[in-house]
Amino acid sequence: MPTSRQLLKIAASFVAALALTWLVREPSFSEAQIYVLFLLWFSVGLWLTEAVPPFSVGFFILAYLAYALGSSLFTDSPQDVRIYLNTFSSPVIWLMLGGFLLASAMTKTSLDADLVRLTMRVCGTDPKRVLFGLMVVTMVLSMLISNTATTAMVIAALMPVLSKLGKASKVAKGLVLGIPIAASTGGMGTLIGSPPNAIAAGILAEAGSPIGFLRWIVYGLPIAVLLTLLAWKVLARVFMKEAEPLTLASPPAGETVEPDFRSKRVTVLVVVLVTLTLWLTSPLHHLGAAAVAAVPIVFLTTTRILNAKDIRAIGWDTLILVAGGLALGTALQQTGLLDLYASRMATLQVPGVVFYAVLAYATMLCSNVMSHTATSTVLIPLGMAIVPEHATAICLIIGLSSSTALFLPVSTPPNAIAFSTGVIAQRDLRLGGILIGLLGPALIILWVMLLGG
Repeated sequence: MPTSRQLLKIAASFVAALALTWLVREPSFSEAQIYVLFLLWFSVGLWLTEAVPPFSVGFFILAYLAYALGSSLFTDSPQDVRIYLNTFSSPVIWLMLGGFLLASAMTKTSLDADLVRLTMRVCGTDPKRVLFGLMVVTMVLSMLISNTATTAMVIAALMPVLSKLGKASKVAKGLVLGIPIAASTGGMGTLIGSPPNAIAAGILAEAGSPIGFLRWIVYGLPIAVLLTLLAWKVLARVFMKEAEPLTLASPPAGETVEPDFRSKRVTVLVVVLVTLTLWLTSPLHHLGAAAVAAVPIVFLTTTRILNAKDIRAIGWDTLILVAGGLALGTALQQTGLLDLYASRMATLQVPGVVFYAVLAYATMLCSNVMSHTATSTVLIPLGMAIVPEHATAICLIIGLSSSTALFLPVSTPPNAIAFSTGVIAQRDLRLGGILIGLLGPALIILWVMLLGG
């Protein structure tokens, strides 16, 4: 049952949404536009206050649209609401589902943990090198699997070292701070690295300007690498200037591996390699990223590497949130609200780079206090409606900038996981939050403009 505080937040969001709708609406608005305008304000309020889980807002959006726009009880002109409910079959959902299954299979066969252990064994005892290795492996893993799962796994592998260093150690702080930063920047690198990336690609595909897996890497990977390296240099200088060598925990002694488990590991490795190869060579075979996602979806389940329990455990809540966000964006587009406000904002005659900066930093700021998926869902269609001739640039800038929010423990799950170790305080997160939050959007804008996005 919701607490009184949660009920108060819901009520406050509802009243604020009603007031904003009443203030903003115009005599020329249709019923559908008023309904969708209220839905926008109410959804943003629920996301901001976290009065309910984010995925439940996704459910609410779908149900609201079905009843408010599709039933004669609420409107004189019922619509065919399948365009909103069919977001569950969007290529974005299938792309993310394939990424989730790859992540689950890698975790189940311990391939991800092996990579972390190997990294720590290779890095030696120099704290700066250990930090560098951990940030690189975190960045790489976050391009393929959930940044939340990556952060949890890397920090778990690091806990023996943190325990030995103690909570007061500056080196320990530096190691812990580096992991969520690398997890977030790594999410920029690929289409499946972060939900906003997939949402941006899905919206572009619907607009007739699809962006492939390899092309996204061209835009996202250099930014991810550069921001990770900058963060490493800053953390190493601040926390590890004269640090003594670390005593690293030895990797687990050799264990007997069952033949069946070994064959599963090989199968997963092959599926990962084949999937990545198909994603990277899409210009040759013209298969979209969502179509390639069928490879892990089919083979990891038919080979029984992932069973029913594993499928139930994947991030369905994120998929529901994304489906609801896509439905909200579609409703804003279908009712003409985006075009209306976009045409008015376009008359401001703001230079293109200034407009990009406003969108990028608004995305970063909003993503610090609410879901970056929700932020992207609202801002991408708005930006595209204002400057449709630069739709690709808008999607790339907003999608990538959503991963630069790192200022608060609640800004991103990796931050929350790092904060939960007790090694860092909330004020310690400000270093990465300011560094990535200020530099990230600026670098993203420059890179996208340089490549002619």
